[in-house]
Amino acid sequence: MPTSKQPTSSYMPPISDEWELPRLRSSFQLHEDAVRDEDLAEFFDIKFYPYNPPGAPPVFAATSKKHVVVIRMVPTTDKDQNPCKVIQMIRDADSGANNYTCCWSKDPDTEDPWLCVAGKDAKIKVYDIRRGKLVKTLVGHGGDISDLATSPACPTTIASASDDTTIKLWSLAKEHDKQPCICILGGEGHQYNLLTVAFHNNGRYVLSAGHDQIINLWALPEFPKEHINVPIVLHYPHFSSSEVHNNLVDCVAFYGDLILSRACHEDTIVLWRIEGFSSSDPIPGPLDAPTPTDMAKQTRSYFNPIPSKARPAMFTRLAQFHTPDCGVQFYMRFRMFHAEGRHPILAFANAKSKTMFWDFSRFGAYRDFMEELEEARKSGSGQVVQKPSWLLIKRAKKGTAAPAHQDAAASLRAAAGDKESMVSASPDPEGAGSAMATLGNYNQDTLNHWKEMYDLSNPAGLIRPHKVQGVDGSFVGRQVGWSPGGEWCVVVGNKNRALIYQRGAREKGVATPVT
Repeated sequence: MPTSKQPTSSYMPPISDEWELPRLRSSFQLHEDAVRDEDLAEFFDIKFYPYNPPGAPPVFAATSKKHVVVIRMVPTTDKDQNPCKVIQMIRDADSGANNYTCCWSKDPDTEDPWLCVAGKDAKIKVYDIRRGKLVKTLVGHGGDISDLATSPACPTTIASASDDTTIKLWSLAKEHDKQPCICILGGEGHQYNLLTVAFHNNGRYVLSAGHDQIINLWALPEFPKEHINVPIVLHYPHFSSSEVHNNLVDCVAFYGDLILSRACHEDTIVLWRIEGFSSSDPIPGPLDAPTPTDMAKQTRSYFNPIPSKARPAMFTRLAQFHTPDCGVQFYMRFRMFHAEGRHPILAFANAKSKTMFWDFSRFGAYRDFMEELEEARKSGSGQVVQKPSWLLIKRAKKGTAAPAHQDAAASLRAAAGDKESMVSASPDPEGAGSAMATLGNYNQDTLNHWKEMYDLSNPAGLIRPHKVQGVDGSFVGRQVGWSPGGEWCVVVGNKNRALIYQRGAREKGVATPVT
């Protein structure tokens, strides 16, 4: 972690192959001999510290009932070396404590790392992680706090989502010590317990969702820099819909100006957009928010209040990512890694010991590749089209697909010019039966296999994961965390277990280590 006054940096650690998806590196578990029996539960949340200086090893916190474990990731390519080093463990001594969520902040004076933790007792406890000491406690919610989020635009502003149906915005700045709750998002926004809250990257929009199936988008006002006696109250969101999902919504997130969300029992993560919404437009004010009497209650929107031919709907589904085997479980969170210059990668773990990944850069690359194949077929020129190494061949004779997690050596061979990565666009190439050849020398099974994973042309279709990694034992994933540079992905879940995935570093003797 940084020393005092360290600036935030956009430094990105090197990753040897951006097309590579994370590999399971190791796992750890909070064992009975480390905690009291009554404290045993499961990890519900994991958050990486986002303010490290350039080149510093990533640090994350995992929250489990009465414990917070803070881990530093150790750069290593030695497969026998555990990359996780415990640097702090904090136990919540309150008898009613049962924590579900956490988020990072900073001391406004020293910039030392603070961690905010909350859960069943409706309190937000702020810890100085260097010293392992409780700094302050924020009270005001009337029910369990299910989620916390830090504003990307201001590390001392955090949001909390509660069973009391409100989202509260808190300031950890000194000028707000006497009244840290600076804004309440409530009123007609939600009817039942909340489960999830997320900031837009500009810090001026917030998403909320929960048991009532409603997803709300709130435009935040400018907050005062001085003490206020009474929090600002927003009674109505600027977008509200109960039509995106048919069950309780336990995870929402922005992907640029698009939205990702999932609901219990649906086994999908939905990518969608609010028609007319653009974060580059002026921020609407509180009085601009539509009320339930303004339009149909199921969906109402400030951004596209009267659908037209140009925009026939208030929101549009763009894609659905298939997440099978979640069962009746809820409070299961996905996480999207999204940083400038890096591939956006979506990760999620189900209730059957499997972690799934989707590389969003592959969608565009697949579309371009298929268009080149089609152009070559139409021209009849016999042009050779380079196949991306991650597009795997489904062997017609055996009728089975190569695994979605093609091993690293095969990927490197393909990238270096393996015969499988170079194909002819001729309609009847040598060695491929004409009955099976549709584009290039790819049989229909292969083309269907690719379409299920990479074709976004049908918003109602289910996009299969680009990689699925299983683990031994019964594991229910609760939350995913990405390091700021995307080189580490950590999945936490039941039995106080954490799975550690790594990108870019090969085992000793195979490739250059991460620096």
